[in-house]
Amino acid sequence: MRRAAAALLLLGIALSLVAAKGSDRSTTYTIPGDSVFPEGIGFDGRKSFYVSSTGDGTIFKGTAGKRRALQPFLPGGQDGRTTAVGVKATRSRIHVAGGATGNIWIYDARTRALVRRYETGAGGFLNDLAVTRDGDVYVTDSMRPILWRIDGDSGELEQFLALGPDEGYQGTGFKWNGIVATPNGRTLIAVHSGRGELYRVDVGQKSVSKVDTGGADLTNGDGLVLNGDKLYVVRNQNERIVEMRLNSGLTRARQRRSFTDPSFMFPTTAALAKGRLLVVNSQFDKRGGTPDLPFTVSSVKRP
Repeated sequence: MRRAAAALLLLGIALSLVAAKGSDRSTTYTIPGDSVFPEGIGFDGRKSFYVSSTGDGTIFKGTAGKRRALQPFLPGGQDGRTTAVGVKATRSRIHVAGGATGNIWIYDARTRALVRRYETGAGGFLNDLAVTRDGDVYVTDSMRPILWRIDGDSGELEQFLALGPDEGYQGTGFKWNGIVATPNGRTLIAVHSGRGELYRVDVGQKSVSKVDTGGADLTNGDGLVLNGDKLYVVRNQNERIVEMRLNSGLTRARQRRSFTDPSFMFPTTAALAKGRLLVVNSQFDKRGGTPDLPFTVSSVKRP
């Protein structure tokens, strides 16, 4: 009886610790490893999601709705993938942006085989990706004034847009970061991390315009999630997510709410899966120190 009572006490303590890191509306998925420092996430639209490690380039796989620990899917260091930042997934492909490596990788989601690797050279930081229904892939470069595109038909990489001061490409620090595409693929929205500004890209016209955000504070904007007329902006070091409501032309956005969760730890980006936001907890503020293990992905009920 004493042993049983002691076991119940320990269980209660463990459960209280778990609850202390989350809330009544959140749960967490754990990621194995003590130097993962995850960054990107991609949901395949069915059940699987993929998370990147900036530590060694590993791509982890999880199952939405099942609270199992994520498992390594693509080993770190493979194909020159020593770090991984943005990730986007479809039912057949996994797309990975390689940060300062200047590389982009595309993998077969079923066989895990490398489909193609692209090299953009040194000096940039390939950060996030948007994949359209036609298979075009757009990649932000947070340091070089370029929006990259992989053509869905030819598979060729091109410098789709040259960006300049009007798009916030001057001075130091990260510029364009998170990017999303509308369902028809005709319009993109990107966030400028340093300025906290949103930009609208007309794909057909190859033109860029600033979105009127009504003075909303979006500084440190990192990942974006687009769901109908709602745009969720993840503000990393602020540990908040801002929900913006877009007008029909995507030229104006107004803040509806801003929220956080006790489980957030320097969140970088998110993905919408089965009605919940899966939020990556990077803990970038603890690089060079002692991260709070295990690394996690928060599953938060969408407001």
